[in-house]
Amino acid sequence: MSLIRAFKVQSRVISYTGLRRLSTVVDGPIKPLLGLQDAIKATDARNEWSKLEIETIYNNPLMELVFAAGTIHRRFHNPSAIQMCTLLNIKTGGCSEDCSYCAQSSRYAKDTGLKATKLVTVESVLEAAKRAKENGSTRFCMGAAWRDMRGRKSGLKNITEMVSGVRAMDMEVCVTLGMIDDHQAKELKDAGLTAYNHNLDTSREFYPEVITTRSYDERLATIKHVSDAGINVCTGGILGLGEKPKDHVGLIYTVANLPKHPESFPVNALVPIKGTPLGDRKPIPFDAMLRTIATARCVMPKTIIRLAAGRITLTEEQQALCFLAGANAVFTGDKMLTTDCNGWDEDKDMFQRWGLVPMKSFERAMFRGLPVAKENNIIDVNGHTTDA
Repeated sequence: MSLIRAFKVQSRVISYTGLRRLSTVVDGPIKPLLGLQDAIKATDARNEWSKLEIETIYNNPLMELVFAAGTIHRRFHNPSAIQMCTLLNIKTGGCSEDCSYCAQSSRYAKDTGLKATKLVTVESVLEAAKRAKENGSTRFCMGAAWRDMRGRKSGLKNITEMVSGVRAMDMEVCVTLGMIDDHQAKELKDAGLTAYNHNLDTSREFYPEVITTRSYDERLATIKHVSDAGINVCTGGILGLGEKPKDHVGLIYTVANLPKHPESFPVNALVPIKGTPLGDRKPIPFDAMLRTIATARCVMPKTIIRLAAGRITLTEEQQALCFLAGANAVFTGDKMLTTDCNGWDEDKDMFQRWGLVPMKSFERAMFRGLPVAKENNIIDVNGHTTDA
């Protein structure tokens, strides 16, 4: 019998409608959690959030915010399932952009020592994908350090072959290739592409402090091309660039008000790389990362939230708190582009200790019902109530 099923839920239940009755030390009327009522009662995603609403949610007491986010998470996701993704760098360095955090920019190559490489072979990619699948990954991602795909017909042809080959393994497949137009998006869709990653990185207001060679609107245009082609959108941000909490709110505000919420929202913690303009930045405080994940879960209940770059700096307990707050995907394997990554064996051991399981390929969110128990009912692991 599971731990959750071992506890019988009496008439005192958790409610966010104005009173919260607890069977612990605190009892009686408590002020409602600010801004969370609508999020907790939602039965579907909404994309007309105001920045003030998101800011109010973000600024709730952290443990209350995490608890609320976890409650919402159980309404739309199996809380034990974590998507295992593996990312392969298929073309390293030589990028003309000036992203201040990125070692793959040709502008910083002299100081980082990173050598540019050509696009890898289709065969080597399929071998890497096969190995990832054997180790439990169900999503295989490929990244190429390009500003855009203009004049890269042969490169795109090889990449579509990679996409088709990975899909033939019954894996989800994602690529990040810089800016693409509507025709290139269609080619990738026809090849079987599951998702396209194009991060917004931060808020519109702070963005010019990080990147000057590509505008925020150009990033949004690529996201539109991807979405219009019927490809799932993967877009998120990087924390620790020197931004303020208002920029975490601003990032979520932009993403949550897209015509359709992204299928996945990666949360990266900056990994400072010597030789880049942000090479000496101090790590983002963990509470800021946790708060951002919890707020994203409250505002985008169906979206997969992925612990991406920088996860290797988190303790296992910190990762568990992120999962509790609604994160339900990780990058795992040998490497993440140019930075280190948690390995498969390490993650398998962690999953076993915390009762987590790998998410199946193409498993998606669905409304699972209200995780509120009536008298003599108990709550199962998916948030459903059953007879005691």
